[in-house]
Amino acid sequence: MPHDLDDLRAALRAYAETTADRETAALFLTLAEDGVHAFERARREGHFTASCWLVSRNGRRALLMHHRKLDRWLQPGGHADGDVDLKRVALREAEEETGVRGLAVEGGIYDLDRHRIPARGVEPEHWHYDVRYVLRAGDDERVSINEESNALAWRDIADIAADPTLDGSLRRMAQRWLDRGNAYAATPG
Repeated sequence: MPHDLDDLRAALRAYAETTADRETAALFLTLAEDGVHAFERARREGHFTASCWLVSRNGRRALLMHHRKLDRWLQPGGHADGDVDLKRVALREAEEETGVRGLAVEGGIYDLDRHRIPARGVEPEHWHYDVRYVLRAGDDERVSINEESNALAWRDIADIAADPTLDGSLRRMAQRWLDRGNAYAATPG
């Protein structure tokens, strides 16, 4: 497991070198110094989560889920629950929450987002340190809703970027995708 933590730290440092938001990356690196505890929900002040920017095979659409508890459109993802391999967590959560099979992880960290989760029941307000990866669908883009969502929808990425009703981090990821153009382009299809 220390090896996986070293891999994550290296990936966070690499991300910090390629982004203007070095301050956020530094917060994530500081949290990683807490070791395995930082990947568990029991760390009440905040913990790592993983999610994905799930794109269609042709890279023109992204899959969003209407989150049942939060009542808004978000990207698939969830808690690490002790797993320090956040790429694996993002892939597992995407498969569980969307039913899409044959997903492939592309590249390293795509986005970092630190956000507050409101208190709910006995769970106090806390921070999620969400590490996001690009996942690409294969030929089969069929979805299957689970108990965590009200709906799933493939949306044109340009529409996501322009939709002021969506979460700001979704719009940021969509705009980043559009700005990078061919950097993430798939084969036509």
